[in-house]
Amino acid sequence: MAILGGLLLLVYLFVNANPAQLARALKWTAIGVAIILFVLILLSERFSFLWLPLAMGLPTWRRFRTLFAGFRGPSTGRTSDVETAFLHMSLDHDTGTMTATVRRGRFAGLRLEEMSRDDILALLRECRAEDDDSARLVEAYLDRAHPDWRDDFAGTGAGGGSRDGGSGEARGAASGDVTVEEAYAILGLSPGADDAAIRAAHHRLMKQVHPDHGGSDYLASKFNRARDVLLGHR
Repeated sequence: MAILGGLLLLVYLFVNANPAQLARALKWTAIGVAIILFVLILLSERFSFLWLPLAMGLPTWRRFRTLFAGFRGPSTGRTSDVETAFLHMSLDHDTGTMTATVRRGRFAGLRLEEMSRDDILALLRECRAEDDDSARLVEAYLDRAHPDWRDDFAGTGAGGGSRDGGSGEARGAASGDVTVEEAYAILGLSPGADDAAIRAAHHRLMKQVHPDHGGSDYLASKFNRARDVLLGHR
C-alpha cells in the first residue's frame, strides 16, 4: 500500500507539474545521476587507471579555458560604470549604449537620455565650471546622441572646446587615480576576475569607444587605467 500510494503521488505530481520546471528537474536529475555513476566507476578498481590521465588533463583544460575566455562575446546585461562629481554613467557592453544620471546641480536626479539637448548643453556649462571629468563624460554622451552639438554650443558664445580653449576630446587623461573596486566597475567585471578576463573586457570596451562609434579619449583613458590597476594589483 505504501508503494502504491507513493506511485500515485508521483503520477499526481507529474501530471500537475509545470512543464518547464519538470524539464529542468529532469535535466538536473539526469546530470546528478550521471555524475554519481561516473564517480562510482572511477572508484572501482577496474577503472582506477583513468585517474592518471584525468589528473594530468585538468591543468591543460584550465589553461585552454583561460585562453578561450578572451574570445567569448560580452556577457548579456554587463555594463561598465564610471562616476564623477556630477554623473553616474553606464556603458552597455552589448550595444555600446551610454546612459547617465545627474548626481548634483540644477539637473540632479534626471537622466541624460530624458533631457533635451539644450538642457544637456546647460549641464555641460555647469560641469565645465566645476568639474572637468564630468564635462568629459557629458561631451562623450553628446558625441553619440547629438554629433553636431558643438555647432550649437559654439553659437551660444561658450566655445566648442574646454576652458583652456582646446576641444573636450583633446584634454588629457582622466584626472585622479582609480581604486581596485572602481577598476572592476569600470571594466564591468566581478572582483577576482583573472588576467584573461580583464584583457578581454578592456579590448571589448576600447572597441566601443572607437572614433567610429562616437569615441571618447576620456573613457578610453579610464578603461586603460582600470586595466593597468587590475593587472598591476596581482
